[in-house]
Amino acid sequence: MLDRFAYTAMTGAKHAMGQLANTTNNLANAQTPGFREMLASFRAVPITGASADSRAFVVDSTPGSNFTEGALVVSEDPFDVALVGGGFFSVRRSDGSEAYTRAGKMVLGSDGVLRATNGNAFVNADGGDLEVPESVKNIVITPDGVVRGNVPGQQPVYLGRMKLVDVNPRELDRGLDGLFEYSGFPLEASDKVRVRQGAYEMSNVNVAEAMVDMIEQNRMFDLNLRLVQLAEQNARSAGALFSLSRV
Repeated sequence: MLDRFAYTAMTGAKHAMGQLANTTNNLANAQTPGFREMLASFRAVPITGASADSRAFVVDSTPGSNFTEGALVVSEDPFDVALVGGGFFSVRRSDGSEAYTRAGKMVLGSDGVLRATNGNAFVNADGGDLEVPESVKNIVITPDGVVRGNVPGQQPVYLGRMKLVDVNPRELDRGLDGLFEYSGFPLEASDKVRVRQGAYEMSNVNVAEAMVDMIEQNRMFDLNLRLVQLAEQNARSAGALFSLSRV
């Protein structure tokens, strides 16, 4: 019984620290455009095997992300784009892999490629990068993601179409860089997703709730640590009683 008590408390303290790390990461990204709150819960699982049936440990259960929409910020910047309703932008990492995000703040790189603030290139619907020649001015992005620009004295220039994907968020996995992936291969572009130019979506982290969660998780860690200490004290007391019984 004492063995199970101590083991469960120890693993509970360990994973309370993991929850605290998730909450800290959420708070750190409360002002990151398009960030999706990280979620995690835990459950007790008994250990099976010889001499281990009295032990239980804690494991992550249904970890995931909160995909509710964040607040919309109207900036009037032509390089800011927000998704209207569902969907994701497609971006290309530096290693060439494709990932998905709700962050629509773009910058024009020195190479003429439209990039996210972290340097990832926005993907064209045909699979290439979205590029804006130096001579093109006054970028316009239509609701279906078509990018056009003006060259003085000429007709508007078609620059490409943003690759927008429509996917069930539950089917996406979060990468180490915070971007989302779909089973390791790219998704097809969708005609259903709509965007709005001159605005971007903020993080969906609720700072007040995250602060409350952090306090609760700190208390949970302290409680589990005290339980480990209590189990140690009980074990010593039991050992002392057994020693007296032998006298």
